Amino acid sequence: MTLNILFFTIMIKPRKVTLNEAIHRELVEKRMQENLDRRIYMMGRY
Repeated sequence: MTLNILFFTIMIKPRKVTLNEAIHRELVEKRMQENLDRRIYMMGRY
């Protein structure tokens, strides 16, 4: 009987976000929320 065991070490480092990326993310989140609000509003009318 052979038992093979592999050990992996995974290191996760937080990625530094640039100012442009942060602004872009905020804009995307805002537009997604606006679309969700619009869909909820339209579904409420039916």
